[in-house]
Amino acid sequence: MKWENALKDYCHYLRIERGLSANSIENYSLDILKLIKFLEANNIRISPLHISEETLQQFVYETAKTLNARSQARIISGLRGFFNFLIFEDYRKDNPLDLVESPKIGRKLPETISTEEIDEIIAAIDLSKNEGERNRAIIETLYGCGLRVSELIDLKISGLFFEEGFIKVTGKGDKQRFVPISEYTRKYISIYRNEVRVHQEVEKSSSDTLFLNRRGKKLTRAMIFTIVRRLAEKAGIHKKISPHTFRHSFATHLLENGADLRAIQQMMGHESITTTEIYMHVDRSHLRQVMEEFHPRR
Repeated sequence: MKWENALKDYCHYLRIERGLSANSIENYSLDILKLIKFLEANNIRISPLHISEETLQQFVYETAKTLNARSQARIISGLRGFFNFLIFEDYRKDNPLDLVESPKIGRKLPETISTEEIDEIIAAIDLSKNEGERNRAIIETLYGCGLRVSELIDLKISGLFFEEGFIKVTGKGDKQRFVPISEYTRKYISIYRNEVRVHQEVEKSSSDTLFLNRRGKKLTRAMIFTIVRRLAEKAGIHKKISPHTFRHSFATHLLENGADLRAIQQMMGHESITTTEIYMHVDRSHLRQVMEEFHPRR
């Protein structure tokens, strides 16, 4: 059995049984291909199906020279999952990474921006241009609903339930959830739909997609990153801002204003509450406020 066939089966498993997105599957595949390139570069004529613990330790040592601890830990985790799959499918009998330790990494706190900085970014949008209203609606939706980039570009017109005050979002693993949408955000989406999008020629495959590029096609992840980066630069904000910054700010600002952590978890589509709990570390003052308000000996 060639390792290429095993990799193909693994990707099929990640897509069908794990329900992972195309981006996640591509990242897992790239981790495995990095191992293959390492074997080729060092003239190690052995398949990943038969690779030894010693060879993998050598690979880990080499990656440590060029990658930070977080990236190195991610590769080790991805490869460990691949070898576990090989065991499950009887490609091999053991996991050569069982005794290989991942580097210790601290928990990275998300970057956030203030409401004033968000207003400055929105103010930097040139509404005289055709894409101006679209970009304002994009920023308002990222921040107002706490969406991931992939969720934003996949947002459907048929998923807008404005009368009920919700939008239907397709998250990781094609899991769908309903996210509340404020009147403020609804207003700018409606302006974009009724004053800009309605006049566009739309490609048939994108007819139900909300946010479109100039050619009437679905926007790419890279384009959303470019829009956000350029607006931040224009607004004179020197923080490292990405579309995900608005999602982090959405959760942090809700928590600061007293929102329940479980509610934030549901809105953001986190599978585990421990993922949402990272926002407790962003603003520890919330913990003190909860204690002062609710503890009987406050």
